[in-house]
Amino acid sequence: MKAVFIAQAGGPEVLEVRDVPSPVPGPGEVLIDVVAAGLNRADVQQRRGYYPPPPGASEIPGLEVSGRVAAFGPNVSKPFSVGDKVVALLAGGGYAQQVAAPAEQVLRVPDGVDLVTAAALPEVAATVYSNLVMTAQLQPGETVLIHGATGGIGTMAIQLAKAMGARVATTAGTEEKVGTAKAFLGADIAINYAEEDFPEILKQNTGGHGADVILDVVGAKYLAKNIEALADYGRLIVIGLQGGTKAEIDLGKLLSKRAAVIATALRPRPVAEKGIIMNAVREHVWPLLTDGRVKPLVAKTFPLDQVRQAHEYFDSGDHVGKVLLVL
Repeated sequence: MKAVFIAQAGGPEVLEVRDVPSPVPGPGEVLIDVVAAGLNRADVQQRRGYYPPPPGASEIPGLEVSGRVAAFGPNVSKPFSVGDKVVALLAGGGYAQQVAAPAEQVLRVPDGVDLVTAAALPEVAATVYSNLVMTAQLQPGETVLIHGATGGIGTMAIQLAKAMGARVATTAGTEEKVGTAKAFLGADIAINYAEEDFPEILKQNTGGHGADVILDVVGAKYLAKNIEALADYGRLIVIGLQGGTKAEIDLGKLLSKRAAVIATALRPRPVAEKGIIMNAVREHVWPLLTDGRVKPLVAKTFPLDQVRQAHEYFDSGDHVGKVLLVL
């Protein structure tokens, strides 16, 4: 089969398509003929040499796919049949014609979503639901601030939070993206972080309250401002480090607000834990996709042999929604 390898740490030019043996599904695994794979920030960080796969995971990048069930390893108890249309959450291996995934991390494609577009769902749906709901316990009527409005995480998080009845604020880097966040995604408050101070604008628009929950992909660069933007009893959930890993924290401010800072990562979690998350996604997110309250957004698709161009486009930051590789 054909698969993408990272020849060495660097830019998109280090990505190579090679012929490799097909995976053999192990105990509890499902073999999937891949139709499409989603690009994620973790893939870029792996390409740059900053985010190696967890122990035992494939060196091939790719954390989510859609496709058809091809075969089963021993002891698979999930009710799938060969040919079923599915999506899978992965620790690696998605940029390939086939991948073996733990059955706990495989779901049927939700009704009303085509098989290619479905590749935009597993990683972002699992990340957003596990963090906003399972970790932050976001409640209807609360205000949530979501950084990175128009990326894969942002577009899913805005829609899911709105569907839950939260008031949604978000940040983006251009007026065009700010407009998209409000007009197309449904954000109540959209802030241009390149021109405006987001804690100040947020408080102006919430009567000084701030955010009950913040979903942050930036990390160190935003830590102080995020704490400033938090409401009393607020929860800052850090899921990305695009703005660095180290920053000073004013514990006095955190203490005075009785607030919490929580950092999470999905990729290194055990299979059983990912299975719990995926079951929650199937139960609570899939119905929102079926009835149209949440819509997967695909910015652009590329064939597998154009993986370098796909990463160049992803790195540009011009996309609104997910970038997919189509096999």
